[in-house]
Amino acid sequence: MKKDIENKLAVFPMPVLMIATYDENGVVDVMNAAWGMISDMDKITLFIDEEHKTTQNIRGAKAFTVSLADKAHMAEADFFGIASGNKMADKFERTRFHAVKSDHVNAPVIEEFPVVMECELAEIVETENLHAVVGKIINARAEESVLDEKGNVDPAKLNVLLFDQFRHDYYTSGEKVGRAWNAGARLMNPDA
Repeated sequence: MKKDIENKLAVFPMPVLMIATYDENGVVDVMNAAWGMISDMDKITLFIDEEHKTTQNIRGAKAFTVSLADKAHMAEADFFGIASGNKMADKFERTRFHAVKSDHVNAPVIEEFPVVMECELAEIVETENLHAVVGKIINARAEESVLDEKGNVDPAKLNVLLFDQFRHDYYTSGEKVGRAWNAGARLMNPDA
């Protein structure tokens, strides 16, 4: 039997996305955001509000990168969510991480995170109930250590962080339990 748990944000898992930008002076800023998702074959949408330094930087540079945080860099990823670029000028430097300029967009690639999507700003959607930054994914890069023999990212090697909205904890991705577009295929037969 289910029990009411009020209006909890009942989605799990949530991604731990590292959004990296340059400010107007070329200073690297990184933000931890769980509210984002792939929204088309070449788009990612981030649900971040206007007050974030990151949003202001995206408006100015018209570009950003999105990296997947991993277990090995959990402390720094969490710090990027705790500290505000609006209040802490040396936020990125405190982590001692390394950034290089993307070859494809005007945004930094954070070397420590294993997978990154390099994005151009497609649009910012603002309504009464929504503020969303939509990026067109121009390129994606991954460390060879997280690739399989066919050159695809292997989630088992990635050790990506997942955010628990219920209790504010981090988890890592788990074991493979099935194959998409296959696990339910038997139900396509009405006699199954």
